[in-house]
Amino acid sequence: MNVDVSSPPVPVGHVVKGEYVQGGARVYGQGNNRFATPELKLNELVWKRSEPGPAFETPLSEIIDVLSETARWLRDDSDGMVAAALELAARTSPLPYAVLKRAFALLHTQFDRAQLEYQVERELGGADILDGWREMPTPPSGRKHRVRAYPPRIIHIIAGNAPLAAALTIAWSALTKGVHLLKLPSNDLHTAPMILRGISAVAPGHALARSFSAAYWRGGDEKVESMLFRPQFFDKLAAWGGESTLRTAKQYVGPGFELVAFDPKTSISMIGKEAFASDATLADAADRAATDATLIEQQACSSSRFQFVEGTLEQADRYCALLHERMGVERPFCTAEGRSLPSNLREEIEGLRGMESFYRVWGDYSGSGVVIRSEDPVEFYPDGRVVNVVVVPTLADALPHVNLATQTVGVYPPARKEHLRNALACAGVQRVVDLGNAGSVERGLPHDGFYPLQRFMRWVNDEGGE
Repeated sequence: MNVDVSSPPVPVGHVVKGEYVQGGARVYGQGNNRFATPELKLNELVWKRSEPGPAFETPLSEIIDVLSETARWLRDDSDGMVAAALELAARTSPLPYAVLKRAFALLHTQFDRAQLEYQVERELGGADILDGWREMPTPPSGRKHRVRAYPPRIIHIIAGNAPLAAALTIAWSALTKGVHLLKLPSNDLHTAPMILRGISAVAPGHALARSFSAAYWRGGDEKVESMLFRPQFFDKLAAWGGESTLRTAKQYVGPGFELVAFDPKTSISMIGKEAFASDATLADAADRAATDATLIEQQACSSSRFQFVEGTLEQADRYCALLHERMGVERPFCTAEGRSLPSNLREEIEGLRGMESFYRVWGDYSGSGVVIRSEDPVEFYPDGRVVNVVVVPTLADALPHVNLATQTVGVYPPARKEHLRNALACAGVQRVVDLGNAGSVERGLPHDGFYPLQRFMRWVNDEGGE
């Protein structure tokens, strides 16, 4: 591809306490991937700790009303702002346009009233503890105590692998009624500012809109982060990302400044011998596994990369052939063609093709998918729609390959979950789902092994008294 260096960089706007800010003072990236942002004014991105945040005392019902209207705004796009953000996002996102477009079409679902209310009820026991002080049951001491989930001050390092991550972060953050600074990821620069502009559009000047800022700076920029990542401005740092991102974040953790880490994760599938009961059950299992393997072009934490199949080599090969076929099917969160594999993965896979006694490979490097069958997991990280199918005598033999970095395990058939879930939990797994449902994340359940709203809040006691 020829790089047209004369093309202007993609414009990226910031949001400062609800106000949209434009300007191209700073240019990042190279060639066609260049983008320009406004000047970064750190003092404008923080809220004074001596004063409550704009929405600290706003009733949660009113917050949810605004979010519900924002859902309508995102769905209807009457002013074309969502469509405009999609076109800008497509110029810097690594995702295929079709996948990006479908993801934008689903952004409104993250602000569904029923889901928001359900999450508050399940995680916090109701809105009363956000809106005021909840009197606790009388303990054995006989003293009376009250507890409040007090609005926090949080910096968020947002994941950029899918637009829904930005929507999810904003929805969770809004429910806390706190103040939030969103660090925009270079691979998703437009989703969060667009949603925040939507909040301002449906409720101009509202306390919720004034509770958010969003800006881009280069990750790890010490001049910026050493000034912002301080307890005088924020209580917590909520960080999504890879190992390098979290290692950088941890250096700022100290008294009064807590890290809420959404660690990098790998997900797997476990396919029981029942899949081979008939051609129909095998086809069903392969299709479900392909759905999990191609989530966001295999960029989601819940995307299946290693699949453990209970059976013989011959049975596993039948499964692999079907899996490879189904990975090339168009789905809501993947295209049929995908994207060509990078050279480092090609070299790893080519090396395996010459070791037929231990490995068998289906597929080429055009992007529609590669399946590798082996008796032990490969030593490299499957990515770009590459799946390693590992043959095991029983599903229990897969357990030594599970650890704290394993997020989601899809199981087929679902009845096998009951016999595996305790051992999987003991090994460190956070989610056990029916195969094919890895991407169906339900609100109000733990995420990455904890309840996000509980971790985001500042829990304050009023002890004793009448």
